[in-house]
Amino acid sequence: MIFPNKSDLSPFRRWLILSAIGITLVLLVPRRVIAHCDGLDGPVVKAAQKALETGNVNLILIWVQKKDEGEIRNIFKKTLAVRNLTPQAKELADMYLFETLVRVHRAGEGEPYTGLKPAGRDLGPAIPATDKALDSGTIEPLLKLLTDAMQKKIREKFEQVMVKKKYNPDDVEAGRAYVQVYVPFLTYVESIYEAVTKSSSGHAGDLGKEMTHK
Repeated sequence: MIFPNKSDLSPFRRWLILSAIGITLVLLVPRRVIAHCDGLDGPVVKAAQKALETGNVNLILIWVQKKDEGEIRNIFKKTLAVRNLTPQAKELADMYLFETLVRVHRAGEGEPYTGLKPAGRDLGPAIPATDKALDSGTIEPLLKLLTDAMQKKIREKFEQVMVKKKYNPDDVEAGRAYVQVYVPFLTYVESIYEAVTKSSSGHAGDLGKEMTHK
């Protein structure tokens, strides 16, 4: 590990915190959440399917910004008309609406659209647990999942630091080995605290952007 001069401490510290947050997000809020809305079984497509069943465009307008309402309303109206022609027309029209809606939704978040993802893909434990909590109105299982994962990782890092902490003061290399586990542990814990005490908007990637721009 290369340590900065005192004048470089603030940028270096921000880099360490950002790195730790990256690890934290992988553990607690996987970046797969960014693609959650891209799935054919994701909330955006499900809202579109419900909207087509009921004819209520308002069910999908919540997923786009106000400036994009006109485009979505127009496509929704055309989809309703075309999908009644043939089964093939229905499939194509519905898919076009799904893709357009997800693309516009993603653009509104400042994120790229990389196509619709297949249903049933592995989203990790956090996303299904979150959706289940919202569906059931019970948050305890979700809290347990997150706290167990966080505590496990913190305990592992803590034990690594404690092992390296007991070194001979005259053994410089051993001291450096201690510092190499101490600094990441410290910034990891701080990043978790900041992540859970600071409000954020959008998907998980927004937190990294926020830290980068500070």
